[in-house]
Amino acid sequence: MSKSVRYGMLGCGMMGQEHLRNLALIDGADVIAITEPDPTMQRRCAELVPDAHYFQTLDDMLNADLGLEAIVITTPNYQHANQLLELFSKTALPILVEKPVVTSLEQVANIRAAAAKHPAPIWVAMEYRYMPPVSLFRQQIQDGDIGEMKMLNIREHRFPFLEKVNDWNRFNEKTGGTLVEKCCHFFDLMRLLTRSEAKRIYASTGQDCNHLDERYDGMTPDIIDNAFVIVDFASGQRASLDLNMFAEGSRYQEEICAIGPKAKLECFVPGPGRFWPSETLGPAPVPKVVLSPRSPKGPIEKDIPVDDRLLAAGDHNGSTFYQHLGFFKAITEGAAVDVSIEDGLRAVVIGLAAQHSAQTGQSVKLTDDGFHFS
Repeated sequence: MSKSVRYGMLGCGMMGQEHLRNLALIDGADVIAITEPDPTMQRRCAELVPDAHYFQTLDDMLNADLGLEAIVITTPNYQHANQLLELFSKTALPILVEKPVVTSLEQVANIRAAAAKHPAPIWVAMEYRYMPPVSLFRQQIQDGDIGEMKMLNIREHRFPFLEKVNDWNRFNEKTGGTLVEKCCHFFDLMRLLTRSEAKRIYASTGQDCNHLDERYDGMTPDIIDNAFVIVDFASGQRASLDLNMFAEGSRYQEEICAIGPKAKLECFVPGPGRFWPSETLGPAPVPKVVLSPRSPKGPIEKDIPVDDRLLAAGDHNGSTFYQHLGFFKAITEGAAVDVSIEDGLRAVVIGLAAQHSAQTGQSVKLTDDGFHFS
């Protein structure tokens, strides 16, 4: 197969433009078509890919006969499931779809069944897997540096949700809820690092600071801005998530901690460099991984700098580039898909279970297939 790919982009707002900047760093990746109805987003995309063809609808793009060889979906969450089903029915193209794959439990079965028949790679965009410090963190766990992992904690203390086109991310109906929209990344990491499936989830959440003074057609946003989530896995391992979205003053945005009988391992990841006040605090923090053995005691710290080109291309510490490189190789070399549709669905279901737990005040048990509340 040729070492070049002609991409079509479906949706191209803030995250879509990050995908464009990262695809531009891959030799042979050529974005030739963009479906984006918003005029402002079209103008911004045209600055990045001035020679691309622009369309109002997916049908228009597919009917243009441009020889597309892959599709990237970066539309609002609530559109993903239907757009995937349309692409499955009308094309045999490789697809990279932003998280979350679905926003409701009812969509899971249809997406899984249709995806199973699709003849080309389907890759779910779970950027956090590919952050260089997180990749090293995962490797050290796999290498046995802490022994068999028993506990995993993920903390994200960050800024509030940003403004999106037509403010679609202000309501659970369109996002799937904060624990789906924002946190399916972290539930994916939990599954990846434990190599097990979630069996029980308990969540406590709040909407305490963000968006309370905003009104959209007279309605106040209903998305939560902080949460604790505990996840029990079939392996006996336990994981927790500590989310706060009014804590952007932190040095590090994500802190991940794994503990086993031999040691504690920590990963520290800063937020987007564009939000760091370098004029008063100097250069942005550098990601790091810290191993703290029980014996002999003494933390072993390692800085994990990220290539400046990758930092400039987006807000996710270079991870968007690495996942696109993997997707590109899946298309051109037949390499394995790292994040399958099944991975994407299971991460969302944990988020939906956590949302349900928070609403009812009860823990939620998942059945053996992981997709039905008991």
